[in-house]
Amino acid sequence: MAASPHSPNSSFRRLRGARSPAEFAAAVRRAAREIGETVSCDARYIGRVESGEIRCPNYAYERVFLHMFPGHTLADLGFCAREAVRGRSAQRGAPAPPSLSHLIHRPKESDVLRRAFMAGGSATVAAATLGLAPLGDSRRLPSRAGESEAAAVEEAVRQIRLLDDRHGADALYRRAAEPLRTAYALLDAGATRQSTEDRLHAGAGELAVSVGWLAHDSGRFEDARSHYAEALATARVSGDPALEAHAFSNMAFLARDCGRPRESVRAAQAGRRAARSLGSPRLLSLLALREAGGWAGLDDRRACEDALARAHTEFSRGAAGADPEWMSFFGEAELESLESRCWAALGEHARAARHARRAADLQDPHFARNVALYTAELADNLAHAGAPDEAAWAGGRVLDLLAEVQSTRIRSILAGTAKTLVPHQRSPRVGAFLIRHATA
Repeated sequence: MAASPHSPNSSFRRLRGARSPAEFAAAVRRAAREIGETVSCDARYIGRVESGEIRCPNYAYERVFLHMFPGHTLADLGFCAREAVRGRSAQRGAPAPPSLSHLIHRPKESDVLRRAFMAGGSATVAAATLGLAPLGDSRRLPSRAGESEAAAVEEAVRQIRLLDDRHGADALYRRAAEPLRTAYALLDAGATRQSTEDRLHAGAGELAVSVGWLAHDSGRFEDARSHYAEALATARVSGDPALEAHAFSNMAFLARDCGRPRESVRAAQAGRRAARSLGSPRLLSLLALREAGGWAGLDDRRACEDALARAHTEFSRGAAGADPEWMSFFGEAELESLESRCWAALGEHARAARHARRAADLQDPHFARNVALYTAELADNLAHAGAPDEAAWAGGRVLDLLAEVQSTRIRSILAGTAKTLVPHQRSPRVGAFLIRHATA
């Protein structure tokens, strides 16, 4: 029988069995990958389901849960019917927060919109896919934010990350800035409970990081810097070390891309201090890689190698229940890619190419943007390492992927590769790639 609005979901709890919430969350994420879905499930989400706070999962989680427990219905899993949950909200007349509510999955997201996004990638199509609408004078915030508003902020973060993983940042950035403004307006309005306010702070901060990343990946570095600083300020105000570590990680990455390697090192080290008590070796590994990238930019080989060694040591400790949900992208493929960038910065392009190739081979195809990025890095390193035909082949593969992915960063890497390959244009393979690149 489905759980009532205020009662624990005992059916779901029984299905978890002896596994801890963190172990069960990891199983949920694995099941999602099996069906090509992405969910940012963690122990807190499992706790919210079992407490009855989440009465009905969104459509992504529904598909994953039904895949995990074949033959079960949502009611068997202890959830309410979707119509019942939405109907109750409508009867209360509680206004949904502007913009944010539209980010939550709608029934069976239109395949037409997905195809249109991949074919065109325009901001208009991105907005349609997200279902966003700008704030208007007739849409007012609630006087005090409640659990539904906090949940909408969290879901906005997940949906932006999901679409970025699949399609890249270019078409998403400007539309994603609207829910960010709404999230901070909700913070200004205040919350009904302290626990809700804590969730809003964390959600708004993570949303600022996500929107900052969209700006970063689409080449809007000053916008990205502003959003990351906003996230860091939110972390400091709310005393949230996990959010602080996330903000510093992205600030280190941005500083490296902006040619400020010493700032990159200092930001990564600050992130490590914030993350030290969180119990996540994978987060410490990522921050060590960020630091290594900064040292490589400073041409300090020894310091870079020391940081890389720390990164591998922490990574080898494995996943943990305390790993932040935003780190779903960070696996062995990303580790290889970040190491590849270090060797490229140190001028060892053949070594960098080996790591980039491994990154591209290891990456789950579901993360289309990362596959395109790693392959672009491979092409660039091969071009600099004196393997023009191989570089042209990899570059052609990137052009194939750019039909689905919209990323200024990846296009910039590929443009650099094309420039490096111009002296080799008499090679049939290189010539064909250059013509195709110029046409694209």
